[in-house]
Amino acid sequence: MDEYFRPQTLTDALAVLDRTGATVAAGCTDLFAGTQKQTLPGPVLDLTAIAALRGIAATPEGWRIGATTTWSDVLGADLPPAFDMLKQAAREVGSVQIQNAGTVAGNLCNASPAADGVPPLLALGAQVELRSASGRRTLPLSHFLTGVRATRRGASELVTAIHVPRAAARGRSGFLKLGARRFLVISIAMVAVRVAETAGRVDDIALAVGSCSAVATRLPEVESACLGQPVASIGDHVRDDAVARALSPITDIRADAAYRATAATELLRRALRDVTAGALA
Repeated sequence: MDEYFRPQTLTDALAVLDRTGATVAAGCTDLFAGTQKQTLPGPVLDLTAIAALRGIAATPEGWRIGATTTWSDVLGADLPPAFDMLKQAAREVGSVQIQNAGTVAGNLCNASPAADGVPPLLALGAQVELRSASGRRTLPLSHFLTGVRATRRGASELVTAIHVPRAAARGRSGFLKLGARRFLVISIAMVAVRVAETAGRVDDIALAVGSCSAVATRLPEVESACLGQPVASIGDHVRDDAVARALSPITDIRADAAYRATAATELLRRALRDVTAGALA
């Protein structure tokens, strides 16, 4: 490692990044695993001493999740039921040791198609806050992720927070994941669902699927078909063909495209059944 920086303020961190183009490090659960040498090459910028980047806070607009907030922090946070899917995903992020170290922003910046945190955050309408020495900008998570291991983060930018708008935190939610075994596995398919209802009918719904496409995605066509429908039969409106069209599923060593499309559809129906059963109880 040529140089190692561990600033205590965001201003200092942005100055270091602007000056050196350093590799950004926080939990390092993906960074170390992807390093082919015994040490990280080039200058490294460690964000873990910046207190302002960690934690979850309610704001007038919704909720702010700091970039270095860990998955264990998410599990311990007092959040509305709409965030249950994010907590359920947090329990699936590797082992407890990984959950203690891995960060929410790191999961996004790694940009794996199988990143557990992405579908729940998509279903929460998350916005990604990016800062550089020259300014600040915010992007919808769906625009931030552009492909496998690819994002719109600039070389001089840090992801500093994820924002969830208050309007997207209505209703109940759930997360389901399918893998070759129960724990510590890269998923074949995973889904996050959020449903709000009035007088027994769906008035707000968000459906997101991960590990089936190059980038996790929302399913607007399927969501539209579910709006206004009775909560008790919502799964009947999740059609196989509409799910497959939305995903353009991939084939890889874990599963082929046809299996993924079928699995995603079934997971969506099961998750909706679980969530709406809780709402109706």
